[in-house]
Amino acid sequence: MVRIVAIVACLALIFGPSRGAGQSTAAPLGIKLVTLGTHGGPVPDKDRAQSSNLLVINGTLYLIDAGDGVVRRIAQAGYSFLKPRKVFITHDHSDHTLGLAVLLIDQWEQAPRDVTDVYGPPGTEAFVRGVQQLGAVNAEIRYSEGKAASMAASVHAHDIATGEVYRDSNVTVTAVENTHFEIRRGDPGYGKYKSYAYRFQTPTGSIVFTGDTGPSDAVTALAKGADVLVSEIASPQEIVAQMTANGIWQGKTPQEQDGFVKHMREEHLTSDDVANMATKAGVKNVVLSHLSGWTPGNQIDDFARFGDQVRKSFAGHVFVAKDLMVLTF
Repeated sequence: MVRIVAIVACLALIFGPSRGAGQSTAAPLGIKLVTLGTHGGPVPDKDRAQSSNLLVINGTLYLIDAGDGVVRRIAQAGYSFLKPRKVFITHDHSDHTLGLAVLLIDQWEQAPRDVTDVYGPPGTEAFVRGVQQLGAVNAEIRYSEGKAASMAASVHAHDIATGEVYRDSNVTVTAVENTHFEIRRGDPGYGKYKSYAYRFQTPTGSIVFTGDTGPSDAVTALAKGADVLVSEIASPQEIVAQMTANGIWQGKTPQEQDGFVKHMREEHLTSDDVANMATKAGVKNVVLSHLSGWTPGNQIDDFARFGDQVRKSFAGHVFVAKDLMVLTF
């Protein structure tokens, strides 16, 4: 059975599964997923931090993406920010990486001789070097306060290829390239950057993170038979409606409008895309995160409609993530 705890302030609310309540289930897998940040995109949101997830396996913490707000969310979830020492970045967009700068600098401040490994597609090593440069002034001041270990020695960044990218006694991590990046020939990033999805395989179960992606046969194959699929989801129509209401859409040229819609439809997943992938892959549970959509008004958006849409054609359990939701498998 999947057990979910949504943590709000000091309250813990326990929810049952979205469907299949009362059915017999296999033994627990011993995997805990904390959806630290569930907002999609680089625009700040008052209710949700940017994309980040924490896996806890046998007491070891693995961080998947590190968007803005990740350090505060780790603390709010009841964990030490010093504990996630294996970080996996799906791609180097700002809403998945900017919190990494705070995490790495804070970790060096408090435990300068411990090492954090950061794994990600090409560009990750360059990003981490940029973080070290960002922290250089602070580091020089701290040296005068008695700090001796260098910040560069406290983090090892790894530009990884696809395939098996990490293994320890708890988990084997495999990466495939997804379809989030369609960088045009002649653009500065052409041929340099990639976007990945990851599968975390434990002795008792598996969990797959799509990262940001469009429909992808590679990601579907990676998710084959997975116990949990953590998937991004977006509504291009809602996002265009929001931009129109804010006056942003009208300021775009027709070419810019067409390019944006193409990006949203081909490099992100709609509810139909998620349902199709999950069904083809035969996954048991889907967790919807990196939520990109809009409901007019000032109310908190719970995105429950996204879950309802996916359930129309996917027969497994569907959960719509909130920040600091805890799922135990």
